[in-house]
Amino acid sequence: MSTATARRRVVLTGFGVISSIGTGVEEYTAGLRAGRSGARPITRFDTEGFGQNTACEVPDFEPGRWIHHVPLDDMGRAGQYAVAAARMAVDDAGLTEDDLGERQAVITVGTTDGESHDIAVLLEQELAAGDPEAMDPVLARRINAGRLSTVIARELRMPNVEATTVTTACAAGNYSVGYGLDSIRSGEVDIALCGGADAVCRKAFALFKRFGALTPDVVRPFDKDRQGILTGEGAGILVLESLESALARGARIHAEVLGYGLSCDAAHPTAPNRDGIARGIRLALDDAGVEQEEIDFISAHGTGTKANDKTESAAIVDVYGDAPPRTVAVKSMLGHSMGAASALGAIACGLAIEHGFIPPTINHRETDPDCPLDVVPNRAVEADVRIVQNNSSAFAGNNAVLILGTYGE
Repeated sequence: MSTATARRRVVLTGFGVISSIGTGVEEYTAGLRAGRSGARPITRFDTEGFGQNTACEVPDFEPGRWIHHVPLDDMGRAGQYAVAAARMAVDDAGLTEDDLGERQAVITVGTTDGESHDIAVLLEQELAAGDPEAMDPVLARRINAGRLSTVIARELRMPNVEATTVTTACAAGNYSVGYGLDSIRSGEVDIALCGGADAVCRKAFALFKRFGALTPDVVRPFDKDRQGILTGEGAGILVLESLESALARGARIHAEVLGYGLSCDAAHPTAPNRDGIARGIRLALDDAGVEQEEIDFISAHGTGTKANDKTESAAIVDVYGDAPPRTVAVKSMLGHSMGAASALGAIACGLAIEHGFIPPTINHRETDPDCPLDVVPNRAVEADVRIVQNNSSAFAGNNAVLILGTYGE
């Protein structure tokens, strides 16, 4: 553990969740334990002509419950998710606006699509009128992806922050947590709000439909009959804090952030790369100072596509050998929430450590022989969970792997 002990320790003191299987930590935990599915008919846009209309939308979202200072029309749906999840996370951490206002901090939010719905509306307005001046200025103001982090600073009244948005697509949530981890380890700040946010939109739905990557029914990661993803949405924001800061204020600690690894193989625009994923896993284990046999389970990227699951499984076997840790795919429940995916996965890992269970891979019927993993099919299991690995991969070969562990003195 020599690598880890030379640096400041970083712990997780707050979680904020907006998801298709539950909003807030309590509902999300219950959804993970129950193996709840977030799949439901799409209501956000017209799906005529697509031949299917299922996604994992967030139901019954009431932004006014959590957003108090920033006008709602200053944000698109993704921004509202990010701000609401951030408010939940700081409340969960026991931090007040007065506490935050006095601190130097980092806010970093990962995303794939930003406010793509608003961009589409603006383009439709321009095309219909033949004049860029005809576009709604309120919508135009919202489309900058950087606003996903700056609106959090505005809402929480945090003037002394570095606010960044990370756009490494479906790995962006883990990238954001790694950014915050480095910022605290280095001593630059004591607190970081990190995670990801995305909203379902016609653009992403059409893109994956064109790729042939949408499943016609449900997501079955690692199953021999898997057919693809369902698009999803939501936000996960985590409060990272130096151990000294957390102990000084008597904060509850959910888990410890032990390390992370990044790799970019750049081998193909969309296809995953076995060696690149394996390299990211090894880098994460090394950064965390964790041995392979210490990993209790892996939260996989696990999209449910033929190529991803086969490649990720092979990379896991390359690292862990013929008896890898149990490997689960929460996207079977959440769908693919894009930039929010690995942030929601990280929170699921933290909750599993705190509450002693391994969430299931639902919709599972028969494991693909090309995916020789124990995927904890269909039902959560109680377990003494101490160290967990959270995988994520993205287009262009961006891989980010996070290692979380139980906090101990």
